[in-house]
Amino acid sequence: VLKETLEKRGVLGEIKAWIRAEVFKALDDQSEPRPPLSRENLLINELIREYLEYNKYKYTASVLTSESGQPEVPLDRQFLAKELNIVEDANGKSVPLLYGIISHFLHGGKEESTQNTLPKVSLLNYPKQNLGKPPSERNKKGR
Repeated sequence: VLKETLEKRGVLGEIKAWIRAEVFKALDDQSEPRPPLSRENLLINELIREYLEYNKYKYTASVLTSESGQPEVPLDRQFLAKELNIVEDANGKSVPLLYGIISHFLHGGKEESTQNTLPKVSLLNYPKQNLGKPPSERNKKGR
């Protein structure tokens, strides 16, 4: 009964994720130094972390940060966008950069300019009310 109650409340998954993260931290050998992060891996990890935190996958983001050697403090979003040559509009700033990148390539990379910029409407293809929901619950018409 307790398990069913926790599942209905949606906390059982969080508890399992928290336990996994804590087990990983306990098993992680801190005496073995991590290889230095390349610039590309740093940027990729940061895009993934922003996505994970936006979708409230905080334990997964914690494990990523710990395992990859990513700095604890996230990179500034403006810095990240500048490094990736991404130009955002005001609407795009409310969702992770990764959504805009994916949208850009899903729509064939059609751009008005010759720079490596995302189209200003790219992030509007992902309704904000759907992004925090699991994929099975998202309204497919909104895409």
